[in-house]
Amino acid sequence: MTPAASRINSWLRCRVVWLLLWGVFCSAAIAQEPMTPQDAGHRHHERGGPSSPASRANESLRLSVPDVMVWTQEGRKVRFYSDLVQDRVVAINFIFTACTTICPPMAATFSKMQDLLGDRLGREVYLISVSVDPANDTPDRLKAWGQKFRAQPGWTFVTGPKGEMDRLLRALDAYTAQKENHSPLVLIGNDRKKRWTRAYGLAPASTLAELIQKESAASPEEMDKQEAKPK
Repeated sequence: MTPAASRINSWLRCRVVWLLLWGVFCSAAIAQEPMTPQDAGHRHHERGGPSSPASRANESLRLSVPDVMVWTQEGRKVRFYSDLVQDRVVAINFIFTACTTICPPMAATFSKMQDLLGDRLGREVYLISVSVDPANDTPDRLKAWGQKFRAQPGWTFVTGPKGEMDRLLRALDAYTAQKENHSPLVLIGNDRKKRWTRAYGLAPASTLAELIQKESAASPEEMDKQEAKPK
């Protein structure tokens, strides 16, 4: 082999080794790439671990809903319990308008639920979306957000002073110090019967509609009797 050919072969071997080492480095870097809080929270919710919202779905619970003052997407001041929940069947989810992970799918699910509910929406069943980012979610921003998902009368978006909203979120077991970490939670309740169910907000709209039908159709006593019947 000539000296020139030998030098070329040596250069090629070095090049191959360098490319192999670079590939290993890139693979390790990708594997260790840090996730944003939004990504981390979203992947946690999707995995369905033992403490994830999916694993806690369809739990019955009792809630004491505070009558805090809030603003709707139309800029109206209302009392959350007295004006939006009292004596009604409601489904409540928790969103913020700058969210790009779990909030859009949850809003899309509520949008589909409107179609499933038909003329029951705003008469027998009411949808409520509560902002977990009241510092930034003004009524105008909530209204624009709702328009993207074809929000119809009977679907109300609420925000308000941060102190009051924190109080509301804590009472509904939906408070988190960082808005990006909030859970894909839906609360379905029949206030007249004082019965609430915690549901998974990323479940299909048909599943949530069935839970709404279950809550609106039977009293706790009737449901207890049905559950006690032999299969």
